[in-house]
Parts: sequence; structure tokens; C-alpha cells
Amino acid sequence: MTTIPAERLDRLVARWQTVQGTLVQGVDQDSYVRLSREFAELDPIVATITALRKATREREDLQQLIDDPASDPDMTTLAEAELGELDPKIEELEHRLKVQLLPKDAADEKSAILEVRSGTGGEEAALFAGDLFRMYQRYADRMGWKVNVLSASESATGGYKEIIANITGKGVFARLKFESGVHRVQRVPETEAQGRIHTSAATVAVLSEAEEVDIKIDDKDLRIDVFRASGPGGQSVNTTDSAVRITHLPTGLVVSQQDEKSQHKNKAKAMKVLRARLYELERSKLDAERAQNRRSQIGTGDRSERIRTYNFPQGRVTDHRIGFTTHQLPYVLEGAPALDEIIDALITDYQTRQLAAMQEEAHA
Repeated sequence: MTTIPAERLDRLVARWQTVQGTLVQGVDQDSYVRLSREFAELDPIVATITALRKATREREDLQQLIDDPASDPDMTTLAEAELGELDPKIEELEHRLKVQLLPKDAADEKSAILEVRSGTGGEEAALFAGDLFRMYQRYADRMGWKVNVLSASESATGGYKEIIANITGKGVFARLKFESGVHRVQRVPETEAQGRIHTSAATVAVLSEAEEVDIKIDDKDLRIDVFRASGPGGQSVNTTDSAVRITHLPTGLVVSQQDEKSQHKNKAKAMKVLRARLYELERSKLDAERAQNRRSQIGTGDRSERIRTYNFPQGRVTDHRIGFTTHQLPYVLEGAPALDEIIDALITDYQTRQLAAMQEEAHA
């Protein structure tokens, strides 16, 4: 049987039964939302516990039959074959249950703020930043998420110096949170006459979208400046002071927004980005504290850390944190299942590290 104490599993099943019963009886709207969320979290766990206990009982019955000297030899042979099939199933169920019981990241179910910026490499880096943004846009479309561009600064050749978007949907942050870092590209630019391979980079940051209840911002901590929006080359985009720059004085974080003609809308968008960045700051502090005691992180989440290389001549994408390589570069950039393969590998590696860290702590 699994190393997870039976008492803990009993408590989970009992709680599931209690929540289910309460929902059936009827409760007020706030309680219904809270309990429905809890039931949705408990339901797959209880299903795994039930399947595991059923399989374990079957194994005990089969072992009893095999050990009984009075058993018919043909029945014993059949039981041994069934036992051979059952053991891997029990092992898989135990592993699934351990993963389900890992501490949850409170931000996993949240929507996210995606920030993509060109790095070293000039116009080629800006074009690559555009490729990356479109990759995430396509991936979001396939996942049924909604992408809303908050601000964009285009380069002369159609790439992006910077683009910030809000991606909304269920579990966005859980799927995209390991994308933060430096993405490097190796390819021959269209403007390169000699056919030489250039290396350039873009930076990706994925921040969990923060609600007002997640992060409190005092008005006295903000300096808000308004100014006239300007486009490429400095020309005025509109004739009113609609652009907004918000400075968070305690941290020095600055967010500017000028895409909307309305000052009010620009301020709302800027506050959304600021809240996400402050929330990420808080989460980073907690992660740093945990990391002192637990070596379970994939990289540091630092935006200056090179995490992935896209090599066009070889059609190769390599994630350096886990040594994962795929030769389906075009499909990765299409946001197809090939990108899911990388994301799934990162999540699996993270869960494996978490399980190992928990076992270390248990034996410490």
C-alpha cells in the first residue's frame, strides 16, 4: 500500500462526503461557490483513492489464492498472471495519488499577464519576440483561453520591442509559469546576404494575474503621471494627456500605458500589470525562502536565465533546465501539441523534484 498514511486518506474521503452532502442540502451562494471549488479539487483525489484501495484488495485476494496450497494449479497460474498485470496498475495509482496530494500553487488556476521583450540582437530579436508572442497566442487559442493585448511597442520590421497581454482562462498560469526566462534563437536573418547564422534573444515573463484581494496597494504609495501618448518616431498619437505612468514608490516599479485613448482605461490596464508584478515580487520572496530548504525548483524563474534555444537550421528546440530536446521547431512555434510536450516535461520534472524533496524531508 502507498506510504501515505491511511488516516490522511480517510480524512480526505470523509471531507469529500461532507462537502457533497452539504451541497446536496443547499447553501447560500458564497458557500456554494467555495464548496463547489473544494469538491472539484477533492473529487479526482477520492476517485484515485477508491481505485487504489480496490486494486489493493484485489491484489491481497490474489496473493491469498496463490499462497493457499489447496488452490487449484490452473487457478493459481491465472491468479499469478492477473497479479502481474495488477502490480504496475497499483504503482501507477500510487504515483498519481502522490502527485495529486502535492502542495498546490495557489496561483495555478489563475489567469496570467504575459510580457515578451526583445533582447540582444536588434531587429532580429524583435522579430523573434513577435514569433514567441504569436506562439503563445496560438497556444492560448487551442486551449480555449482569451488573449487581450494590454500594450505593444512594434519594431520597424514588424516585430515587437515589447508586448504585454492578459491571458484569461482556467489554469493559464499552471501551464505557462515555467516559460519565464531568456529564450534564444539561432537562425539566418532574412536580411543576411552571406547566409550566416545569428544568435539573438527575447525575454519572457509570465505573471499570475492578481486580484485586489491578493495584493493591497495604498494610494499613498503611488505616483501617477499623465502625458500625451506618442507613437514611433515620437509623433503624437492623440492630442490629449491620455497616457498614464504609475510608479509604485516602495518598490520603484514603473508601469506605463498609452494604447487606449481613454486615460481611465490606460490607468486600469496599468494597475492590472502593476498588481501582477507586485504579486510576483511577493511570490518570489516566498519561493526564495522555500528554496533555502528545498531544492525542487526548475531554475530560478529569473528573467535573465537562459532557459530555451530555438535552432532553426537544425529544426531543434532545447529546454536547458531539463535537457529536453525536440526536433519539431515549426510545430512548437505553431503552439501545437509539440509545445505541450515541452510544458508537460517541465511539469513532470517539477513534480518529481517535489516528491523527492518531500521524501527527503520525511526521512530527515
